[in-house]
Amino acid sequence: MVLVLKNEQMENLLPMAEEIDAIEQAFRELGQGKAMNAPRARLRTPWKEEGGQYYFNNIMGLVPGVKSMALRIDSSFSTEVQVAGAKRRVYPGDYIGLVMLFDMDTCEILAIMDDHHISTLRVGATSAVASKYLARKNARVMGLLGSGEQAKTQVTAHLAVRPLTKIKVYSPTKENCEKFAREMNAQTGVEVVPVASAEEAVRGSDIVNAATNTVDPVVQGRWLEPGMHVTSLVGGDGFLPRKELDDEAVKRANLIVVGYKPQIFLDKQAEFYDRIERGIVKAEDLHELGDLLNGKCRGRKDDREITFFKNNTGMGIQFAATARKMYDKAKEKGIGSELPLDLFMTRRGGKAYSP
Repeated sequence: MVLVLKNEQMENLLPMAEEIDAIEQAFRELGQGKAMNAPRARLRTPWKEEGGQYYFNNIMGLVPGVKSMALRIDSSFSTEVQVAGAKRRVYPGDYIGLVMLFDMDTCEILAIMDDHHISTLRVGATSAVASKYLARKNARVMGLLGSGEQAKTQVTAHLAVRPLTKIKVYSPTKENCEKFAREMNAQTGVEVVPVASAEEAVRGSDIVNAATNTVDPVVQGRWLEPGMHVTSLVGGDGFLPRKELDDEAVKRANLIVVGYKPQIFLDKQAEFYDRIERGIVKAEDLHELGDLLNGKCRGRKDDREITFFKNNTGMGIQFAATARKMYDKAKEKGIGSELPLDLFMTRRGGKAYSP
């Protein structure tokens, strides 16, 4: 049988600490050359209105350690809006987002899952794995830019790897920011306070986390202080050149780690591509998270270094690791609907000859 899971069925099903372990295993296997990750592929075309786009996303990867292969797809519409004088890329309306999980031993499809909850979970966990190895051990204060779903899992994931005592959050919509602070304070028991500006969120923080949908930089290099660890999520490319850090912030980073380096050049990702061309950063100065976990690149040298992790792309290994954990939990608890496997399998024999 093929398990079908909706977003609401997966909420609270997989503890964040277990998700972080799964993501760390996936990146460790990638750095060892065992896990495989295909570059993310996206199709965009102008659609419906000025600034509107039809968008299709395709991500796949496998993690042999859990015998898991996953394919994530999205079909949606996006448009550009102005919020508090700044450009934002938003995705209004209904969409399809699916993760298909396959077993590497049997080649069977195990599950078809909504992708939203899995996606926010794996992004938060990936950032936390990087912070586990790059942030100062005594990090206590987080400066958080953004108050959406991605920001929530950045908080819960980081609380699993560092004993944070205070989180300062800023977003341009005051009501959203204040609501986020109230909800996360109640959920985590940690002091979460809304602040009036991005600068106030950044200054005096040990970990700075940008989880926005901005088009223009929101983290200024002049705000950064020795010992900070900075994380950025927004996925700008040659089509949508979005970035969360300004040039000075990138210059000030003593160590830069990314999720998947080839994607930078395939997508012409804005955070690095043009800056490499302008000589602000060198390609050889960008290291992968999998290499960090396997000791192929150095970690933080001392408590004064500024480290920067760019959670720069959706990666198939993240979905392969997370979906397998989610599937196992759901099967254990009897959650989800089931479809007959024979709706999807092709049995050998007769005219079956492909692949």
